[in-house]
Amino acid sequence: METISLSDIALQQPAQARQLILLFHGVGAQPRDMAPLGAFFAEGFPQAAIVAVASPFASDFGSGYQWFSVLGITEENRAARVAAVMESFRQRVRHWQGVTGTGAAQTTLVGFSQGAIMLLEGVASTSDLASRVVGLSGRFARLPEVMHNKTTVHLIHGKADQVISCEHTVQAARRLRSLGVDVTAEIIPFLSHGIDQEVAERALHLLKNHLPRRVWDDALQATPDVAP
Repeated sequence: METISLSDIALQQPAQARQLILLFHGVGAQPRDMAPLGAFFAEGFPQAAIVAVASPFASDFGSGYQWFSVLGITEENRAARVAAVMESFRQRVRHWQGVTGTGAAQTTLVGFSQGAIMLLEGVASTSDLASRVVGLSGRFARLPEVMHNKTTVHLIHGKADQVISCEHTVQAARRLRSLGVDVTAEIIPFLSHGIDQEVAERALHLLKNHLPRRVWDDALQATPDVAP
């Protein structure tokens, strides 16, 4: 694959960022394709640095970028292709954390399709990458056998998706729950492979209103016993 120069787009850069939201596009797309979703998030998180990240390789489809090739992709070779570029993915996240002065606790990763695959695999293998991820129309390359519980995972998928079946989200949610991971999963009726207004609204609602289970657990542990 041909390596291209990175062209991330900073959609919102407050003087002192309290949060970092990184957006990852799908195969054959470009960072600007995530700009409408980023603008929507900016209204809800005015103190967040929001960046649309470019995948590092030219797409096999003649336009846009990709993290890994999907030509000849199979269930058997997908995980290896993801693993081969995972360190590069982590470096992009670390880069923007360094630029904005944020850490994993303040970082949210949002990915669509191949972008969702990368972030799901990223947090499955790295406990200090992000506190939250939102996977849109994505999947795991391979369902994890073990996973830490430091990241809250939100999955949103269209029931009519003909590119990546929503069954992958159902299976992922079941597996993550069995591993003790804080996960939510929503299947949107009639939605195909894309991001519409309902998806954007659901994602924003989850990020603003879902209390991560680890926060709730910490609060319970910090609460002193009250005598009857």
